Amino acid sequence: MPRSTSTKRLTSTERDRIQRAARIARLMDTAVRLPVLGVRIGADSVLGLLPGVGDIATSLIGLYILNEARRLGVPNHKLARMAVNLGIDAAGGTVPLVGDLFDVYFKSHRRNVGIILDHFGISEDELNRRA
Repeated sequence: MPRSTSTKRLTSTERDRIQRAARIARLMDTAVRLPVLGVRIGADSVLGLLPGVGDIATSLIGLYILNEARRLGVPNHKLARMAVNLGIDAAGGTVPLVGDLFDVYFKSHRRNVGIILDHFGISEDELNRRA
């Protein structure tokens, strides 16, 4: 799939914003590996155990990442895809118990950071290497 942008070089401010979003996504979705299962979970899965409040908190964090993407100039069709990811995560998280398991596997924050990285034509490893 061709990249959306030309070979535009990221400014240090843009790189910092993307790195911050990637760190938040990692914390929310893949911070800890469960030893027996080998599955990575994050704060999204844990906060999702708190009825109502947890899902609202994780959605607000997702909206922060979405807003950073908007400020970085990610096009509206990609922002819409990111919003759909957040909506799926929020809707799935509202189902008791099943929603908590859903949060373990549907990592909307990581997906959304992936959309940002894809837009700029860089990988997360490359982003961290340039730091």
